[in-house]
Amino acid sequence: MTGMTGRTAGGVLVLAATPIGDPRDAAPRLADELVAADVIAAEDTRRLRRLTSALGVEPTGRIRSYHEHNEATQTAELVALLREGARVVLVTDAGMPSVSDPGYRLVAAAVAADIRVTAVPGPSAVLMALAVSGLPVDRFCFEGFLPRKPGDRARVAAGLAAEPRTMVFFEAPHRLAESLGTLAAAFGPDREAAVCRELTKTYEEVRRGGLLELAEWAVGGVKGEITIVVAGASPAAPAALGEVVTGIQERVAAGERLKDVCAAEAARTGLSRKVLYDAVVAQRR
Repeated sequence: MTGMTGRTAGGVLVLAATPIGDPRDAAPRLADELVAADVIAAEDTRRLRRLTSALGVEPTGRIRSYHEHNEATQTAELVALLREGARVVLVTDAGMPSVSDPGYRLVAAAVAADIRVTAVPGPSAVLMALAVSGLPVDRFCFEGFLPRKPGDRARVAAGLAAEPRTMVFFEAPHRLAESLGTLAAAFGPDREAAVCRELTKTYEEVRRGGLLELAEWAVGGVKGEITIVVAGASPAAPAALGEVVTGIQERVAAGERLKDVCAAEAARTGLSRKVLYDAVVAQRR
């Protein structure tokens, strides 16, 4: 591959974490990798230019745009460059590439092609929000963005109602109030949560409270990058199957669909949806 500098045999894909707000949080290695790269694949080339300016470096390699709208076409071209020996550095607007950002497709293709993949660790909105939330962090799960459509969002939330681990979500500011309201309906209004806004930036804010309280606060309008941390479900005493079945029968008699009620009660009680369904059907015989 002519005209390339800093090549490694067989090429290497470097996932480079970028600051989530304050450029001073950048790892020293990030600047080194941006200078040494043969190719920099950037989610937003203008943001990349601002970042390199803040870091005081001038990349010498080619800069290519790589985002959710061109991943399919650009991935094959980048893998071809990696096969030829290029050192390709992938950066997104903030945080680690491929985590709710472009990158997974390229990583999977590079791994399939037996190309070395490594990373430059750095700032993480997920970990920072967990750390400052005040909620348990010994076990947690990252759920990314909730679905945009209300029905899909409600179904996902219902499926997480019994999750015992602390949960982390990303959300757009204009959907924050609706998403918190959906979570409050599925998890209960008093489930503890924290809304972390503009982490590491000038107007950083962490608002803690019950889900309903936070939803009501968000109705007034919230700006910036948002990370939500929600406490996991508390261990509940095992529900008496007979009582739950009786409650399901009453709701079905009132006009609700059996499958929907069984799903909701399974999420609420931790009982198997199939066991509940079969028990109700057996009572009818």
